[in-house]
Amino acid sequence: MTTSTQTTSRLAGRTETIPARRLRRRRSLGTWVRGGGLSTLVIALPMLLVFGLFSWFPIARAVVMSFQFTNLVTPPEWVGLENFRTVLTDPLLTTAIGNTLWFAALALVLGYPVPLVAAVLMSEVKRFKGLYAALAYLPVVVPPVVAVLLWKQFYSASASGVFNTVVGWVGLGPYPWLQDPSTAMPSLVLEATWAAAGGTVIIYLAALTGVPSELYDAAEVDGAGIWRKVWHVTLPHLRGILLVTLILQVIGTAQVFLEPYLFTGGGPANSTTTVLLMIYDYAFGGRGQYGEATALSLMLAAVLAVLSALYFRITSRWSH
Repeated sequence: MTTSTQTTSRLAGRTETIPARRLRRRRSLGTWVRGGGLSTLVIALPMLLVFGLFSWFPIARAVVMSFQFTNLVTPPEWVGLENFRTVLTDPLLTTAIGNTLWFAALALVLGYPVPLVAAVLMSEVKRFKGLYAALAYLPVVVPPVVAVLLWKQFYSASASGVFNTVVGWVGLGPYPWLQDPSTAMPSLVLEATWAAAGGTVIIYLAALTGVPSELYDAAEVDGAGIWRKVWHVTLPHLRGILLVTLILQVIGTAQVFLEPYLFTGGGPANSTTTVLLMIYDYAFGGRGQYGEATALSLMLAAVLAVLSALYFRITSRWSH
């Protein structure tokens, strides 16, 4: 008798629970609508459609195109993995990857610490701090194409070139900046660092305002100089921002295109040919191989995605 009663009560409990769950679901949907969820969705729908049309649709189209042979005029022909095989067997791919890694390494050595050092020095200045920040950001305002063409004139290999004139004051040069494979890539990195450092300087200056001044005062009482204050106070507080700017710079340098395209066109002797410039040559450099260009683009995107995931997984504990 006791067992039968328990079974009946359990069934009754289930019978009462199921409508209650359904009622809660209906109430939650109604609450969402009454709370403005439907109107929010309607307002956001045009933005979602525009974003999908101009962002996700080209990505999906590129994935499909990577498996096709097409010139964007005649009907495409499905070729499977043939585009990927062609790209991977291209002898220029190894050179392009090596040049891209070389550019990224030089940019990290030169371009990563320069904005931080400049921001720290500006934060220590008592007067005209805003003027210095504006001057540091000024290269970012200059259109990138104009900046590259201007620096290309500065890199003139003649003795009367701007940079050769400057180094000639100390008895050096003249140097064939862009015409020599050994100096072409460092020359590109120098201009890219000058052009992009200003934005990072402003980010670091904004982050430095969040560092408590009491810590600097305590460090001064302990007899710490500027570099010890930077090492023990500034860098620990900027750790999260430094990690973010590092991965952004790695991704940006892996997609370098403007400098090698306008400065050297990939020369001399393919010493500045990068992966992105190789993608451009596949599609628009006279080959018209859009399928191979999209295949290489997808491989580059996959490598950067894996690299970013590994980076954030490894450095997740460092940012706290």
